[in-house]
Amino acid sequence: MDFFQYKNNQLMAENLLVSQIVKEYGTPAYIYSKATLVRHWNAFNDALGEHPHLICFAVKSNPNIAILNIMATLGSGFDIVSQGELERVLVAGGDPKKVVFSGVAKSVTEITRALEVGIRCFNVESLSELYRINDIAKKLGKKAPISLRVNPDVDAHTHPYISTGLKENKFGVTVERAREVYNIAKQLEYIEIEGLDCHIGSQLTELQPFLDATDRLVILIKQLEQDGIQLKHLDLGGGLGVTYTDEKAPLPSEYAKTIFEKLKGYENLEIILEPGRAITANAGILVTKVEYLKTNEERHFAIVDAGMNDMLRPALYQAYMNIIEVDRSLERETRIYDVVGPICETSDFLGKQRQLAIAEGDFIAQRSAGAYGASMASNYNSRPLAIEIMVDDDKSHLIKRRASFEELWRLEALVK
Repeated sequence: MDFFQYKNNQLMAENLLVSQIVKEYGTPAYIYSKATLVRHWNAFNDALGEHPHLICFAVKSNPNIAILNIMATLGSGFDIVSQGELERVLVAGGDPKKVVFSGVAKSVTEITRALEVGIRCFNVESLSELYRINDIAKKLGKKAPISLRVNPDVDAHTHPYISTGLKENKFGVTVERAREVYNIAKQLEYIEIEGLDCHIGSQLTELQPFLDATDRLVILIKQLEQDGIQLKHLDLGGGLGVTYTDEKAPLPSEYAKTIFEKLKGYENLEIILEPGRAITANAGILVTKVEYLKTNEERHFAIVDAGMNDMLRPALYQAYMNIIEVDRSLERETRIYDVVGPICETSDFLGKQRQLAIAEGDFIAQRSAGAYGASMASNYNSRPLAIEIMVDDDKSHLIKRRASFEELWRLEALVK
């Protein structure tokens, strides 16, 4: 459930009219609902109940510091993939002791900084990375806490660009080699083995891939016990899907129930989950203004002021996201439109063949835009990024202003 609903044919963000918000702040604009973010995070936290656990919000899904601060206030941990994300978490009030550091290409600078602030754990993705972390920890005189990210070779049945658990993917160490790498880690003086990590992909709408992966991880855990390696936690990553249109994604409570069944005998093993999309996707919308309506012999086009630089998912993944009118009380002719933006690319669209009752000057909203929307945006075509607004009940807060044109080239310099 989210808190973007119609009231008297007017789209509401909690208890504010979306039309009034964008008239005040302008478009294109990302609008987030605090109540939805809190509800979705609590759904994961409550699902694991009294079992030892830590919910680590995947920062890459939406790194705005206002959202990170909400997560920190809830007691959330954080899953990061760069130093920049780490610095954002710290600025937002996040606890470094609740940070897990994922990613295949951690640099010396990133590892050093993470050790200095005392993060919870590195999710190690290769033997070379393991050696690098040990060397840096030695120089700093610290023990580096690690988990090994294991690739279980499980098909997540999702888009190939967001599938991460097959042998052909760049992520993690194969499950066949994991035992050997753990035993190497056991011998390294400045490495502290904490747990086991796995993430097989994103936007999973069925539980079976999770179950298959967990089965393989349990086998590995038992093998490690035979080697005298006792794990403290099992990090099962993120990936639980959301409803963009008519998907029937499992609830966090259903997911947790299946995890507990697979981990009988390991009731003291802490579970770490890394949800991102499942928390943020339906907690945000992208609102855009219809600049022109255009018709050619084949198609009707709604040309809007938001483009693929603001929302890349449809162009990159062919992602389908619902597009709706902000004000349905207006008398408008209903037509089938391709909703396209101002970017000079044929791939610049928010949605194709959508039934809308709109006129020039109207506002429309792309739903489920809270994840991988603003976080993947760019200044392509020298366009300032969309603003970001947080709604809390009947109040709105500008949490990211629109850059001036001068700020777009502030870091650039002429050659004299």
